[in-house]
Amino acid sequence: MVDVIITSPNPRPTVHRPLYQAKAEFFRMLGHPVRIRVLELLQDGPKPVRELLADVDVEPSNLSQQLSVLRRSGIVTSRREGSTVVYELAGADVADLLGAARRILTELSTGREELLAELRES
Repeated sequence: MVDVIITSPNPRPTVHRPLYQAKAEFFRMLGHPVRIRVLELLQDGPKPVRELLADVDVEPSNLSQQLSVLRRSGIVTSRREGSTVVYELAGADVADLLGAARRILTELSTGREELLAELRES
């Protein structure tokens, strides 16, 4: 079993947990449609909050809350440019993960369509 060591700048003790648990928490963090949509939009490069808000159909407070979750997890970073806050993916691996999810979902969908076609024929 592989353990993950979580370190943080605060003086609390280091937490050891199994890798599978850390992965589950990571996927749980991704488990919100607004967060996934934001990550999809950020694949094209950094975006200011106003652009994200225009492309995600949620209230500003909800978007702010979801961006905060993504930022705390380290999956996105933010920087201030004057009065504008700009967000971007922390690394290319996130885009790779979203691409893998798309391929998996496409494959699953294709398999279901083929099964449905077979059922209709019989």
